[in-house]
Amino acid sequence: MPSSMAVSTTLSTTAASLSFSSSSIFLSSSSQRIPKLNILPLSKAPKTSLKSLTISSQLATLPIFSFSGEKIGETFLDLKSAPQETARAVVHRAIIHDLQNKRRGTASTLTRGEVRGGGKKPYGQKKTGRARMGSIRTPLRPGGGVIFGPKPKDWSIKMNKKEKRLAISTALASATESMIVVEDFGDKFEKPRTKDFIEAMNRWGLDPKVKAMFLMKELMDNVKKSGRNIGTLKMLTPRTLNLFDILDAEKLVLTPETVDYLNGRYGVNANEEDEEGEEEEDVQGSEADENSDAKE
Repeated sequence: MPSSMAVSTTLSTTAASLSFSSSSIFLSSSSQRIPKLNILPLSKAPKTSLKSLTISSQLATLPIFSFSGEKIGETFLDLKSAPQETARAVVHRAIIHDLQNKRRGTASTLTRGEVRGGGKKPYGQKKTGRARMGSIRTPLRPGGGVIFGPKPKDWSIKMNKKEKRLAISTALASATESMIVVEDFGDKFEKPRTKDFIEAMNRWGLDPKVKAMFLMKELMDNVKKSGRNIGTLKMLTPRTLNLFDILDAEKLVLTPETVDYLNGRYGVNANEEDEEGEEEEDVQGSEADENSDAKE
């Protein structure tokens, strides 16, 4: 009996020590009080200032070189640029738009229902010792259909014209450090010759092994034929200017006429109505170029 009484006494004290009323967490003392939260009303809550994502302009000074490679002056390029927080996203969305819209989406395969033949059961269902088969055009056999193969699909996506124009101007503005201006050299080549064009590039400080893009208002035949054998060279006009070639090139070469064109179309004071009219002309011009290339 005394031992049982001792056990009961210890159990009771243990239970008392573990009870909620005896725990120090739930006791309200002067030294341990839960701090009160100062909740401000909506009218007195501090207002956080949001950054305004406005389109800015970047003024860049470009050197002008003569055909002989001498510096003859300077010019300015003032283009619109997306905010730093969204510039990469705008350019990325535009390049995905261009590359995805180039996909023709004509890849197509035949399913087992579209493959010719296979309408007759090759052998009986039973008593052959072989696996059952209902058609010789099953995807499990050579010559059969294709499971989950590609089908014709429209991959094109849409993008706002202003957003696309902002992406091009942002890419051009970010490439001003590797950009030079050369005086008009369309009439300097009397006949097509790649060696003369490479010598001219060396005079301008350009390496023929480095990717370069020439943007000219009008592309003469002798100039085009002189540079078409250089694999790292791209010659574009305002009609064929695209975002992929701008980002792919390490050096950009402009002419004074193209500088005025870029300032007028992608600059701060560009007129949106004129740009929309020019875009329509560019679309018609690109279609005419594709038709001429197809005829050739």
